[in-house]
Amino acid sequence: MTSQPDAKVPPSGAGAGEAAHRAEMAWRSIGAPNAVVREFDFWNNRYEGRRLFSELLGTFFLVLVAVGGGMVNARFGGDAVPSGARVVAPALMVAAVILFMGTVSGAHLNPAVSFAFALRGDFPWKRVPAYVVAQFLGAVLATLLLWALIGRQGSAGLTLPGQGISATTALLWEMVLTAGLASVILGTASGAQQIGPMAAIGVGSYIALAGLWGSPVSGASMNPARSLGPALVLGDWTAWWAYLAGPVAGAAIAVGFAYVLRGPGGGLSGVQAAQGTLGSRWRPGPIQRP
Repeated sequence: MTSQPDAKVPPSGAGAGEAAHRAEMAWRSIGAPNAVVREFDFWNNRYEGRRLFSELLGTFFLVLVAVGGGMVNARFGGDAVPSGARVVAPALMVAAVILFMGTVSGAHLNPAVSFAFALRGDFPWKRVPAYVVAQFLGAVLATLLLWALIGRQGSAGLTLPGQGISATTALLWEMVLTAGLASVILGTASGAQQIGPMAAIGVGSYIALAGLWGSPVSGASMNPARSLGPALVLGDWTAWWAYLAGPVAGAAIAVGFAYVLRGPGGGLSGVQAAQGTLGSRWRPGPIQRP
């Protein structure tokens, strides 16, 4: 299945405009299957709290592993967690989070990914700020928990330019790595690769591979929340702008690649991957007995 540029989720206004929009959707849905009607449930705020909690919890687990690897390694002598494990473990956590709650919120776990999905037309801009806040909050809470349990271990857990690497080089490095990451995410979300939930393998594999060879240069963060959340808690803002501008620029480049490869976004597969299917393919509560 390829992406479907014409199957866009229509914009939703506020107040009277939103009411009119929903009335129009209800009128158009008369006689339509529930699967079609529920395509538009994403615009119902009923499940928004669950989506935001999903982003907070997923980013919490990601940062717990990504920052915790460095902190634990520093706490127990510098060789307790091998360097390879410190970059592969976050990748495996991302894959796990995508699999176990990607259908709730899309499992962005990264402000650059939310930005890419919105720029691509697969995710509404109005929900980007709340997603980003939830992601940063998850990163901060994970760092605070690690700090409380094992103490602050110098700069361990931060993403910093490697020895002899300038902040500008780190920015460009993060931009290139994030362009690749966002390309993998947007590509697997399009439906063209027919891998469905197995997108977790593609995304997790890319993060691991990028980290194995790219982390000595910039830390291979590719995620502003993962970098700036710990920086906020630990009070170290070294080269912070590189870890904000680099991933965002890389995400924008990936959106350009996606347009060249597959045309406009907004297809049904991309929208469902970016927004999750909570409220359209799943309903809370027990199954009704006949």
